[in-house]
Amino acid sequence: MRKEYGNLDKVEMSIWECCELLNDVVDESDPDLDEPQIEHLLQTAEAIRKDYPDEDWLHLTGLIHDLGKVLLHPSFGGLPQWAVVGDTYPVGCAFDKSIVHHKYFEENPDYHNPAYNTKYGVYSEGCGLNNVMMSWGHDDYMYLVAKENNTTLPSAALFIIRYHSFYALHRSGSYKQLMNGEDVENLKWLEIFNKYDLYSKSKVRIDVEKVKPYYLSLIEKYFPAKLRW
Repeated sequence: MRKEYGNLDKVEMSIWECCELLNDVVDESDPDLDEPQIEHLLQTAEAIRKDYPDEDWLHLTGLIHDLGKVLLHPSFGGLPQWAVVGDTYPVGCAFDKSIVHHKYFEENPDYHNPAYNTKYGVYSEGCGLNNVMMSWGHDDYMYLVAKENNTTLPSAALFIIRYHSFYALHRSGSYKQLMNGEDVENLKWLEIFNKYDLYSKSKVRIDVEKVKPYYLSLIEKYFPAKLRW
C-alpha cells in the first residue's frame, strides 16, 4: 500500500479541496453524528481553537487529521473501509491484547511467527515510532502527504496525524517500550488532541463559510497552494 500510494501521483489539489471531497465519504467506523465530514473536521478544529487559542498549528491539525479518508473515495481507487479506517497498530512485533478484535489476530500468520510475536519483534527498546511499521490506513497516508509536500507544521502535528488511530498506545498505554524521547513529548499533544476527536464532536452546527477564511489562512501558512496526493 505504501508503494501504491506513497508516490503521491493520484491527483494535485489543495487542502481545502480535499476537505470538500471528503464530504462524499462515509466512515462506517465513526460513531459520531451524521453531518458532512467537513463539519466533523471543523467541529474538532473549532473546539481546539476555543481551548487553545494560541496554538494555530493544532487548530489546523484538527481540520486535516482525517483527510487521509479520501482513500475511500472512488477517485482514489475506492479502498474498502477496513483498509482505511479503524484502529492502527504496529506490525513486526506482538499484537497487544488492547487492540480491538484482538482474537482475530490468531488467524494471522504473524501471530505464530517467532520473529514477530514477541514484545519487541523486529524492533528494539526506544527505537522510536518513526522506525516502526504501522498497519496501513488513513493516518499514515495523510502523514505521507503532509511530509512529502513539505509542510511546516511542527513534529507534534505530524505525530497526531500519523498516530491518532493508534488507540493501543494513547488509550491503553501499550507499545511505549518502542518510543523515544521525542515520541514521549509528542504523545502529550496527541492525548490532548484525542479529547476533541472521537465521540466529542459537538452538536453545534458550524457555519462553514464564516470560519473558512481563518482556516484558509492557516493552510496558506503551513502548506503549499497545491499538494500531490
